[in-house]
Amino acid sequence: MKKQIGLVGILLMMALMVLGACGQKEAPKLLEEPYYQEKFLLGTYTRIRVYDEGKEEALKPAFARIKELGDKITINQKGSEIDELNAQAGIKPVKVSKDIYYLLKEAYEYTEETDEAFNMAIGAITQLWRIGFDDARKPSQAEIDEALKHIDYRKIEFNDKDQTVFLKEKGMIVDLGAIAKGYITDEVVKVLKKEGVTSAIVDLGGNVYVLGHSPRGEKTPWNIGIQDPNKSRGSIVGSIKETNKTVVTSGIYERYLEVDGKTYHHIFNSKTGYPYDNDIAGVSIITNKSIDGDGLSTSVFAMGVKEGLEYIEDMDDGTNAIFITKEDKVYVTKGIQNNFELDKNSGYTMGNRDELK
Repeated sequence: MKKQIGLVGILLMMALMVLGACGQKEAPKLLEEPYYQEKFLLGTYTRIRVYDEGKEEALKPAFARIKELGDKITINQKGSEIDELNAQAGIKPVKVSKDIYYLLKEAYEYTEETDEAFNMAIGAITQLWRIGFDDARKPSQAEIDEALKHIDYRKIEFNDKDQTVFLKEKGMIVDLGAIAKGYITDEVVKVLKKEGVTSAIVDLGGNVYVLGHSPRGEKTPWNIGIQDPNKSRGSIVGSIKETNKTVVTSGIYERYLEVDGKTYHHIFNSKTGYPYDNDIAGVSIITNKSIDGDGLSTSVFAMGVKEGLEYIEDMDDGTNAIFITKEDKVYVTKGIQNNFELDKNSGYTMGNRDELK
């Protein structure tokens, strides 16, 4: 009888082990050479790399999502939801899609939290200067003064029940350019995950998200280059190693206008109507959601290096930042001091925080 019980016990244990093995998911096989696609969308080159074997088809819905949202958000395209919202300023509320309503509410919150360092209603100013477009120009002071009267975000009214938004004053223009790519990046990552992708790089030009681990080895983080703000895209000042993080970069290199020997970049001060003029050439935010990286990169750019470093370090969610100054100095938040590696050939040096004013 004891032998029978012992035998039954052994067989039961073996059966459980087999069932357990069947229940375990095999680790996805990752490719050294990814499935890759590049398209010109959102006014920039958008690139997606998928490293999971057999997941090439995931690129199709990912790019479809980029185009879908881009067509809704842009203010430079007739028929977009934001274009319609701006066209009805001072006239009537506009019903928008769930995507756009969410994005507008988020933008309002960022505008409020940053005391308009990020301002969703800055459109009257950005459309006046048109930096980044063929018709860019430096407006007269009278034009700037007039435009400043129409950038009060408090005059944006939301109706959650009807999902409508109303710009209460004629001449108001919502511009989500400083936050849209972050939201779209996050949405693309959702699509990839839904398609079963575990390892990928999403690059929407200034907004990069690294999903999962690098195919170079189990639990190997990605090596992410940090853009040199004084050179063309692809030139780096250094790199960091991260997993499931986004790196969002804002800098004076992206779009600018030169008038009478002076350079004007595209990140505007809501108080003056002119681009911010401080010690920052570029800032990169490392965080969990790209939409947060967008909002923060614009906000801390407005603060300058010293205040920007302190602001990011006061956050308790693992967010970090890299600041690059016009004097070719690099400053990083304490959370990535041992992670950031300066490129020795970049021409930049690490700055001394004690010397910041």
